[in-house]
Order: sequence, then structure tokens, then C-alpha cells
Amino acid sequence: MIVTSSESWLSFLFATRGTTLPRIWRRWAVNMAFAIAVTVAHETFGLLRDSDVTALPFTLIGFALSIFLGFRINTAYDRFWEGRKLWGQLVNTSRTLTREILTLVGPRPGEGEGPADLAERRRRMVRMVIAFPHALRQRLRGEEAMLADLAPYFTAEELARLAGERNRPNAIVQRLAELIEAAYRDGLVHPQHVPVLHAALTSLTDVQGGCERILNTPIPFAYQVLLRRIVGVYCYALPFGVLHTLGTLTPIVVFMMAYAFYGLDALGDEIHEPFGNDANDLPLAALCTTIEIDLRQRLGETELPAPAEPHRGQLL
Repeated sequence: MIVTSSESWLSFLFATRGTTLPRIWRRWAVNMAFAIAVTVAHETFGLLRDSDVTALPFTLIGFALSIFLGFRINTAYDRFWEGRKLWGQLVNTSRTLTREILTLVGPRPGEGEGPADLAERRRRMVRMVIAFPHALRQRLRGEEAMLADLAPYFTAEELARLAGERNRPNAIVQRLAELIEAAYRDGLVHPQHVPVLHAALTSLTDVQGGCERILNTPIPFAYQVLLRRIVGVYCYALPFGVLHTLGTLTPIVVFMMAYAFYGLDALGDEIHEPFGNDANDLPLAALCTTIEIDLRQRLGETELPAPAEPHRGQLL
């Protein structure tokens, strides 16, 4: 995610990184070259002087096209915003589950301090809660090969089991449920508290399912093809519609209109897949670090990871 503290209007006007320009500059440049060629042919060689094409069809089509592009961007932003809400829910659920583990897993009042390994049991559970966002981030970004990143949160045996799992976030939730069940059998969880803990685990699963729904459901192919065909035809036909009226100014108008339509189309592509490593994608690594810092503090640890900072203006 691009993070900037600049309030200068000019800095936004001339920005390229994180914009749609890297995506569209080739088609935009070819379109401009075509508009210049048409204009030169008309003004220098007198071609197309007898054509009676008017700007009216382009006005009507441009209006309809802007509505379709607006709908495309809104659809893409809905996916982006839903992804952000799901990760916000993950932050809250992780904090809630940690609080419940540290307060609800233990001996009942009047039963002493509990077994000697109680603190270690709690710590293992909380470390798995920390591992879940990291595992989910890897799954959403296709980084499952980076198993070593999860090593600090598991025993060697648990890590070996996790290596063979196709769905590691789900396996972590399953392991947490097994530890809660073991604590219940040992009398460390009140029967009325078991559903409370499992409700938090269900929330983790819901977050994962919501993210996978966004990841695995692209914008319908037919919609993208139709929209891009119309945008391409419109931008290449535009010089013929404004040539008689604007003359030598035709390339300037095409320059602005083509940038607007190509840019709006590319903007939908930029944000409709929010879990990657592109400049405008969600900062999943930073969110994982935030969760880890909060939860490790609850464990009383003092050697904490540094909060995520933007690198060259981008928060990963």
C-alpha cells in the first residue's frame, strides 16, 4: 500500500509509482501516435475532409462508457474494502482470542494455581494465534514455500506436521481446537467457556473463507472483454469524431480522453485483487506485525518486532 505524507498537489500530479501509468503507457502511446497520424493526414494531405462524422455518437457512447467504467471501479473497490474489513476483523479476533486464552484457560477459583505447565500451554496457544495471520498471508500471496517464517511459533514436531498440510491456516485452527479440547479434559476450561473459545476459532475460519472467496472469484471474463473492446474502439475512433471541429488540437483531446478511459479501466485491475504485493494492495505483512506485537506483549515479552515502516513509500 502506498503511504505518503505529502500534501503537495504537484507531487500527486507528477507521481508515477503506484498509479495506473505503468499499466497503460504503451497502449496510450500507440493511441496518441495514431491520433497524430490521422491529424497529419487530415491537415497536411487533405484526407478525410469529405467525411461527415460528428462528435454526437462519441458524446453518447462516452457517457455510457463512463457509467460502465464507474461500475467496474466500484466493484473492484468493494473487493478491496471487503478484504480490508476481513483483516480488520482478524486483528480484533486475534486480540480477543488471546485475551480469552489468558483468562479462561486455567484452574477454577479455589483450585490453586493449576498445573506447572499452564503458562506454557497458554503460550503455545497464543503463539499459534500469532502464526495464523502469517500463514493466511502466505496462502493469499502464494508464499507457502516460506515455511521457515512460521518456525518460531511451533515446536519441531508441529512444524513437520504443518509442512505436509495443503491448507496451513485451517490446520493451525484445528491444532488450536485440539489444545483447547485437551485443556478442557484436564479441567482447565469451564464447560461454559468452551463455546466462547470455539466461537473465536470460527471467526478465524470465517475470515479465511472470506479472503479466499475474494481471491478465487475474479471479475467475470466476459465483462472485462466487452469493456476493454469498447474502450479500445472508442479511443481509436475518437480522432475521426473531433477532427473537423478541433483540427490540429485533436491529439491533445485524444491524449486526455484516452488517458482517462485507459486509466479508469486499469484502476479496476489495480485494486480488484487486494492481497498481492503490488503498490496498492493491502499491507498484509504490516498487519501481521501489528498482531504479533500486540499478542506477544500480552505474553509479557519485551523483545518485540519493530512496527512495520514504509519502504520507499510502500507498506507491504
